[in-house]
Amino acid sequence: MKNINTFFKMNKIIILFVLLISCKEKEAIKVSEPLEQTKEIITDAFQKIIDSATVNGSILVYDAKDDLYYSNDFEWANSGKLPASTFKIPNSIIALETGILENDSTVLKWDGKIRNMKNWNQDLTLKEAFHYSCVPCYQEIARKIGLEKMKSYVTQFNYGNIHIDSTTLDNFWLEGTSRINQFQQIEFLKKFYDASLPISKRTTEIMKSIMLIDKNNDYQLSAKTGWSTENGHNGWFVGYLEKDNCVYYFATNIEPKSTFNKEHFISTRKEITMKALRNLKIIAK
Repeated sequence: MKNINTFFKMNKIIILFVLLISCKEKEAIKVSEPLEQTKEIITDAFQKIIDSATVNGSILVYDAKDDLYYSNDFEWANSGKLPASTFKIPNSIIALETGILENDSTVLKWDGKIRNMKNWNQDLTLKEAFHYSCVPCYQEIARKIGLEKMKSYVTQFNYGNIHIDSTTLDNFWLEGTSRINQFQQIEFLKKFYDASLPISKRTTEIMKSIMLIDKNNDYQLSAKTGWSTENGHNGWFVGYLEKDNCVYYFATNIEPKSTFNKEHFISTRKEITMKALRNLKIIAK
């Protein structure tokens, strides 16, 4: 009888041990489960939009509510390009945050040099300089910000893969080895919109006002174009669209095919982006 009791006691210990091991294994499995990743959806309609515009490139749209990325070419979207005038967004932010510029009405004095872009040959407010994409205005802003502050803020913003030194302070976004891809453009815009950048609420509000380019009963559109010519022509249109308490981010990057029309290329960046947003039924017109 004693042996039987001992046998049952030993079995209970073994069963308990097995159960403990089993629970530990389940816990380990639970901890090691991969986190759900943002979904990337190939959208053939975007490619048709690109092709119909006689350009190469990628349209990237991010739906923040559903955590979804849409694009015709995710490989292109992951490849870095010069930021060109899209850098006027962080450049403006840094100027406002450091006190180089007070607000969107601060006047940037014309240096008197005649340039091909007629809108640049005059005194401009910050808001006007942003919308006219005044290169000499922003080169002067960069010089006033200075090398150390510029490098510090760009690093804090985690803005692409940017290379700045004393010889490139006023042109690193236009030429050289600085690069940013479409995902990084959107990630920066998300941080900006969500007030996650290390900047004041005041700067954020001023910059949101500057970036607004279209407002109607259906949506609000905030964006910036960019165009680099160092290694051929490369164009950007980046920003976000607000509608029904939802935010949709976009970063379009394109290059013209063999037939190139300068005036057409200027408008194409925005046009194909808006077509993509209509295709996703984010906007009606």
